[in-house]
Amino acid sequence: MKICMITTFFGPHSFGGDAAYVDRLCQALCRRGHEVHVFYCVDAFNAVRGDHPLRSYTPTPGLHLHPLESGYGTLSPLATQATGRPFFKAKALREVLDSDDLDVVHFHNISLVGGPGVLGLGANTRAVRIMTAHEHWLICPMHLLWKYDRKPCDAASCVRCTIAGGRPPQAWRYTRAIPKALRNLDALLFPSAHALGEHRRRGVDQWARLVHLPYFLPDDWSQGVEDEEPEPRERPYLAAAGRMVAMKGFQRLIPLMRNLPEADLRIAGTGPYEPELRRLAEGLPNVHFEGLLGGDGLGRLFRGARAVVVPSLFPETFGYVVLEAFATGTPVIVHEGGGAIQETGVESGGGLGYRTDSELLTAMRRMVHDEELRSELASRGFAQRIGPWSETEHVHRYMDLLGELRARREAGGRIRRDDPEAGAV
Repeated sequence: MKICMITTFFGPHSFGGDAAYVDRLCQALCRRGHEVHVFYCVDAFNAVRGDHPLRSYTPTPGLHLHPLESGYGTLSPLATQATGRPFFKAKALREVLDSDDLDVVHFHNISLVGGPGVLGLGANTRAVRIMTAHEHWLICPMHLLWKYDRKPCDAASCVRCTIAGGRPPQAWRYTRAIPKALRNLDALLFPSAHALGEHRRRGVDQWARLVHLPYFLPDDWSQGVEDEEPEPRERPYLAAAGRMVAMKGFQRLIPLMRNLPEADLRIAGTGPYEPELRRLAEGLPNVHFEGLLGGDGLGRLFRGARAVVVPSLFPETFGYVVLEAFATGTPVIVHEGGGAIQETGVESGGGLGYRTDSELLTAMRRMVHDEELRSELASRGFAQRIGPWSETEHVHRYMDLLGELRARREAGGRIRRDDPEAGAV
């Protein structure tokens, strides 16, 4: 099949997160003989990257990259943000979406590459059209259900929150732009039941078929690391990783290390909040910053850890770091207010949850000192990685879904909203 992926960030011009899933899915499909084309926005990455470095990236055979870069620079994503349309990218995107040899169009993070307007773009009516909601962008102009940059969203105050967040106005959100756009899709996919539920609660299932399809890791991810013995260390350590922004919650974790002097904390990642986190760590010799690590480096860090701590304060839609920890045979400690990480980290059986700082400190102590508990949780987590969150299982479900959607198209169009099976793969 010939598959087109459309997303804002990808490959060298990305921050991880949703781009990591798109990359892994593309590679998995290419390994199975499919032809995959990815269109993404260089202008958007340059507009928000700050000091974030370009990633080293080499496409796998069969994967074709199409970086979109206009002569208007930052004005291009700003225009999309304000209008909800592809604007300066419309011509390039329309050309590919007009092509009659596409079998599948899979939209991902489209916030700055085309907005809702891109979902109905193009003359090809034969291709199956799906979208994965990696964030809460469809129901939140700030993408994250994180209000005023300090707390989870408890009630809609979108205009004030957008102004406080310094985002350009989005008048199109108060029109029928999103419902109209979603009706062009055959299915809207979510990596967690929690994220799907948040969208259903806000009525999105009126306009699209909602499907739960969890993330995965490639079959060979961390394979070499799994075969290695962890690097011997005199002191046990806990690990954490992610983009260094306030909503990730590292500022709640670091000060607690004063009360755990017998162990270290090693944090991987970079981001705009890093200077503040380093300030918090002053005088704490057991807190170490590892910088931005690639897959192997992250795997080795997690492999040797007593646990991986995921202190996210906002409602995550999945939490890839949980799955990456499980893949190395390491349990997790997750904040139960972090949305889907409660689902992936605790309900999966592979970790401990907490709500207060004292509960977090207790969980860390247990992971450091209770080997029996740690081993039991690690075993349960690894079972998820080689089962429902494996590459083989994911691609199987993905291809089954595409086959079903294609058959329904050929039988008479897109999914009816009153379909009794509209919630399952």
